[in-house]
Amino acid sequence: MIWLGIDTANSPLAVAIVKDGQIITAEVTNIKVNHSAGVMPAIEHIFKKVNMSPKDIDAIAVSQGPGSYTGVRIGVTIAKTLSWTLQVPLVGISSLQVLAANAEMYEGVICSLIDARRQNVYAAAYDATNGLAPVVEDGHYSMLGLLAQLKELRQPVLFVGHDVDNFWALIQQELGEQALRASYTLDLPNAAQLIHLAEQQELPAIEATHTFVPKYCRLAEAEANWIKDQKEKQ
Repeated sequence: MIWLGIDTANSPLAVAIVKDGQIITAEVTNIKVNHSAGVMPAIEHIFKKVNMSPKDIDAIAVSQGPGSYTGVRIGVTIAKTLSWTLQVPLVGISSLQVLAANAEMYEGVICSLIDARRQNVYAAAYDATNGLAPVVEDGHYSMLGLLAQLKELRQPVLFVGHDVDNFWALIQQELGEQALRASYTLDLPNAAQLIHLAEQQELPAIEATHTFVPKYCRLAEAEANWIKDQKEKQ
């Protein structure tokens, strides 16, 4: 079975092709780039590099969020379009779980996070000793609120994600020796890892592609402002 994986939930762009449990090609780019202009060329590039075409794939895995609204929308839109056009199933995986899975060999709690600005984060924590079972659900948290939840666990927490450095001083201040920092080699999304997680899910019907939606974990600022304006007009 041949999978295409797409992760655009934040600034890094990750794409991969996996065939029968073997990575055929996987690429990740961690630069400030407009995903609307970069994703399709990246997908075309990896197919060309391995002498394959989109018609060869049997399923698609996509990072479903949370993360950058624009990034998540672009990745999901492309994945849905390819899924319906090629008539192959589409599986969505949490962008936070994809990051945490990079460190799944760690025996303990893994916290993955993405900067949501204004001292807020998209974050989750997983128990790596129990198949990445969530101990803090995917959500939009204030950084201090997240750290308070992690402190209550009373055990070491391994932080992973390229945005962790933005908060590392605060993390150490609040958690002390309870906080551990993953190697930078584990900080970026891995689209092959995304596919691996998707392979563990039951494949949905093709028709489910129509109802597939991103998981933002909070309202977009424009939508929140619109709701606020409507309430003020009442």
